[in-house]
Amino acid sequence: MIQTAKVTRLLGNGTAEVAVKRQSACGHDCSKCGGGCSEMMVSSTVSVVAANGIGAMPGDTVQVESSSGGILKAAVVVYLVPFLLFFIGYFACAGSGLGSGISAACGGLGFVAGVLLAVLMDRRVRRSRAITFHITAINPPES
Repeated sequence: MIQTAKVTRLLGNGTAEVAVKRQSACGHDCSKCGGGCSEMMVSSTVSVVAANGIGAMPGDTVQVESSSGGILKAAVVVYLVPFLLFFIGYFACAGSGLGSGISAACGGLGFVAGVLLAVLMDRRVRRSRAITFHITAINPPES
């Protein structure tokens, strides 16, 4: 995945902290389409550490490349697992002959378990730095 970022500071040993504008899960620019994505998600940025083999300096606008495999794995856990656990919990209880209210509660518990799993995975990924970023190009300044 290639994104545009701004170098905020140099960290030494060939790395830099960059501010990456958060993109929607579908990869679209939600600020232009106005179709359901929250404006807060579109305008937020995330600070990440990137390998700086090309010597970018603070203030430079750069292209940052990240490993797509780790991002896709995280997206599956964040978006699909909670819903999958909801349906498993609901249908397991409904299949056991429990009422619809209890089945819905079991589904809700499954959803909460999926969200907690996503939070734990996020913490693990941050600690292990499983998703790596590399500065690949310095964009020319806008005139």
